Formats: sequence, structure tokens, C-alpha cells
Amino acid sequence: MCGIVGYLGSKEPKEVILEGLKRLEYRGYDSAGVAIFDQGQYRRVRAHGKLSSLGEKLKNEKFAGHTGIGHTRWATHGVPSEQNAHPHKVKKVSIVHNGIIENYQTIRADLIKKGAKVESETDSELVAHLISEEVEKGTDLLKSVFNAIPQLHGAYAVLAVSDKDPDNLVAFKDGPPLILGIGNDELIVASDLQAIVPYTNKVIFLEDGEIISIRGKKYEFFTFEGKSLKKEIETIDWNAQKAEKGGHPHFMLKEILEQPRAVATAMAPHINLKTRSVDLGEIELKNLDKILKGAEKIHIIGCGTSFYAGCVGKYVVEKFANVPVECDIASEFRYRNPIIIPNSVVILISQSGETADTLEVLRKMKAINVPTISICNVKNSTIDRESDGSLYMNAGPEIGVASTKAFTSTLVVLECLAIYAGRVRGFLDRDSEETLVSALLGLPSQMEIIINYSKFFAQAAKSLKTYRGFLFMGRGINYPIALEGALKLKELCYMHAEGYAAGEMKHGPLALIDKTMAVIMIAPKDDLYEKTVSNLEEARARGGQIISIGTGEDKKLASLSVHYLSLPEASWLVNPILAVMPLQLMAYHLAVAMGHDVDQPRNLAKSVTVE
Repeated sequence: MCGIVGYLGSKEPKEVILEGLKRLEYRGYDSAGVAIFDQGQYRRVRAHGKLSSLGEKLKNEKFAGHTGIGHTRWATHGVPSEQNAHPHKVKKVSIVHNGIIENYQTIRADLIKKGAKVESETDSELVAHLISEEVEKGTDLLKSVFNAIPQLHGAYAVLAVSDKDPDNLVAFKDGPPLILGIGNDELIVASDLQAIVPYTNKVIFLEDGEIISIRGKKYEFFTFEGKSLKKEIETIDWNAQKAEKGGHPHFMLKEILEQPRAVATAMAPHINLKTRSVDLGEIELKNLDKILKGAEKIHIIGCGTSFYAGCVGKYVVEKFANVPVECDIASEFRYRNPIIIPNSVVILISQSGETADTLEVLRKMKAINVPTISICNVKNSTIDRESDGSLYMNAGPEIGVASTKAFTSTLVVLECLAIYAGRVRGFLDRDSEETLVSALLGLPSQMEIIINYSKFFAQAAKSLKTYRGFLFMGRGINYPIALEGALKLKELCYMHAEGYAAGEMKHGPLALIDKTMAVIMIAPKDDLYEKTVSNLEEARARGGQIISIGTGEDKKLASLSVHYLSLPEASWLVNPILAVMPLQLMAYHLAVAMGHDVDQPRNLAKSVTVE
């Protein structure tokens, strides 16, 4: 979603803010701007489009002050334009905002009735109006923010500055993340650690309902009710170099190629190499074994790729732990009336740890005392901090909007959890656990083999882009992989792509198949292999152009396919992780061949922090 950076310090604010915004580009945006103090006022520069457009406008601009705010906007209200870009300035007050003001229509009507001139189509500008009203009465900026907050309904993170008091920056949040970075002779407020790590590893995370007032080198925290807060400084171990491309043309390709290492890092905290067993000591959830033993139902919640990872987890947990699992899209789960039976456990998956709908599910479950376990990639994110127990993808920074290594890292964490639960519940003996752990330990080297398919898809992309659509098929544990493969193609190539359970072929999808339709069939050697091949033959008989993914030298699959891709011989447990990698590479190379922005697909954002 929107990116926010604020700076007070001895460096040139323009450079720090621009660099911070560049590091937040992965979140997705359509316009950008800064407001930096200069000659008695906050001077605003905004641009529609990429950050390079703003950079050109700022190229020869000089600012005398040492305080500023910046923003990259992802449209929620109003078309992408310079007029709708942030910062918004009303008289003496400038603000940047991430989130949605749900009662914006009421606020707008009230302001216009009072004679206010509203210049943009956004809800964000209205926040500046409310604060400005108070400042114009002679109220200081902090007090003005206190007075404005009760009028705001929704999810928001806001930075505010005033021409009247240039050394004061006030930030507040109720929803989207804000972080204070404490450097040497400088303070940075940002919506993401990426903008802070080049300057300091000392941070404080703002919680919902908190305000920070920064004046010079000093800062104070308050609740929305005005109560003073004392907050501890945390030291993070994430450095800026980890987010560089490392010579690859795109972050996404780099992240695909990093997957063997990412998966190894994800499982490392949970695998005892000597005993070939799983230990979830990292989770830090009291009574974990008792909770898992007594579990009568597990709910797995996520959005997009995280949801599909959860669907793979359902097959694994049910098989090994013998407990019913229900997977839900977070935005659906929170608005229906789910039946939460006694002794339920909820697992929440969010790469960013800030996904708005998933966070709301977490809070609803905590309100009724249901144990919650999160799987996140960002430690100290909101979902990580608020869940009862935490597991980590440990994938490292993922910059490409279309998730790759975070997905496969999630799968291996879910598989570790399933094995552990199976042992604790008495459904997995030691021999079985050792066999499964051995399969996990062998996975990274098998993934290295799959990486070689990159050259194949780079060459095949020219023919692949001639198809009018793609149907991804799989059975059992590979059905969610078909869904994930279709999502990657939609995200990156903007083409028609659908994922189906292969057994559903006769119930509708066959009507779509002709010689212009590519059918990607995931058919590794498992107990559903013969049925999957039968479905493949149905598609081929209708003219479907078959791209199949199987195990080893499968002559039968190869004879039925235009293209056949071989996976290494592997356990049922790890086949989904191996199978998804060719689908990631196909989507990547096809998107490159079509000239699309691979790392920042249109209309999408990395972290969805509002509904």
C-alpha cells in the first residue's frame, strides 16, 4: 500500500526521503511527493507516476530545512494524478496518510458546508483540513492532532507537520504500520523497516491508538486519550544490503533463485539434525503440546498466496495430525459467522504481518480466547506481536510484489508444524517422522535442480504468449499449487488463467478447451497419478495444449504433452514445493517477454494494510 517516510536530522531531508521512498517502491504506487521545510514553510513537490518523475522535479531543488515528509500513493480514493498525490497541504498543515477514512463523505460535507476548499478527490486531504482547523485557532500541532482524531473513523497512519512549528513532527496510527527509527543525530518515521535500515537498527513500533510527537532530537509517545507512554527501543537484525538485486535483472528472479536457501533457512530452527525430528521451540506458545493434543479443529486463514499456502497446509495437517482443518480467505471469514467449536486453533498466514483482514481475524479470535499462531516473514510486525505464538518464514526481504520464496518458505513451515502436531497427537511414530524430516532436509538440493528450468521458459515464452488462456490443473495436495500457478500468471502477465481441481474437468472447464488453450497439468507420481493422467487425456482430446509437470522420465506424460517438465523423485510431502517453482518461472519469463513490469505489476501492492 502507500509508503510513508518522515525525517528530522542533520542530513539533507530530500536525499533521505527519496531513498526511503525508493525502498518502498515494492509496495506499489501511482504517484509520489515530498514536503520539506524551506524558508519559513513546508514546500511541496508532487508527481504522477513513477518515483523517477518526482526525482526529476527535485533534481535541482534545494531546501534549507532539516525536516520533511514523503509519500508514495496507491489509489484508494480519486484517480492517480498529481492533484490527488500526497503530501496534502491545507494552509499551514501538511500531511501524508496511509489507509482509508471510512466516514470521509460526512467529513467532506461538513467541511464544504463551513466553506472549506477541498482540492483533491481523496479522503486523505480531509485529515489535513481537520488538523488545520485546530492549528488556525492557535492550537499547537500535537493538541490539534488530539482534537482531530475523534473525528476519524477507519484505518490510518498519518504524519503531520506545520509551518508554524517546523521542528515538530507528529505521527499517529490506528491500523497501518508506523515505525520510529532512532539514528545518530536523526529520527526517521516510516511505514516499513526498508526505509529505516540504511540509517539505524534501533526502532520503536507504534501500536494502534498511539501518537508520537518529535521535536528536534526528542520524542514522546501518547495514547489517543493523551496518556504519556514509555516504550522500549528494539534492535533489529535486518540490513539494507539484503534487499539489493545482487546483479539479477529483477527482484522476482533473484527471489525465485533464492528459494533453496530460503526454504533451508525456514526449516532450520525446527529441525533436530541428530534425531531427525521436529522441534517448534521458536514458537514460544505456552502449553503448545496441550493445545495441539486437545485440538478438535484447526482454522487456517490467509489472503491470496498465503491462503493457497494454507490450503496445502490443510492436506498435510489432516494427513499427519488427524485433525479437521478448514481454510478461509480472511476477508470472508471475518464477515461471516464462523462456527468456532471448543478447542479450536487458528493459524494466520501473512507475509508482511500487516494484512488488514488477517489482522482483524486475529483480533476477533483473541477476543473469544481462541489460541492463535501466526506465520509471518516480518518479525515484530503487528500480527507477529499480537498472536499467541509465532512461527517465521525466515525468507528474508521479498521485494517482488508477486510472492515466491515467502510462499515456499510458508509451505515448509506448515509441514514442520504438521509433523510436530502428528507426533504430539500420537499419529506419527518416530520412524515416520524421521522419514519425513529426511525428505525435508533433501528438499533444498532438489530445488536447485528445478532452477535449471529458467532457461527453458525463457526460450518458450514467445510461443506461450500466443495462447488465449491457461488452465492449471492438479489433484489432492497439488490442487492449491494449480491455484497458485494461475494467480502468478494473472498477477504478472494480465492473462486469463484459472486453477482447477483436475477432477472438475467434466463439470465446466472442458467447455473452455481448444487448441488455443494451454493446460498445465501437475501430475507427480503419487496415489492420484493415474486419475490425473486420465484428466489430462480428456483435455488433450479437446485440443488442449498440454504442459505437464511430473516425476522423473515419465514417458507417458511426455507423449501426451507439448512440453514435459521433470521433477526429481520426491516425497508426497515436498512435491508441492518442487511443482510450484516451474510455474513461478513460467509466469516470470512470460511477463518479461510481454514487456511487463515484473517486480511491480499494475494495480497491485505488496502489503495490503487496508480492506
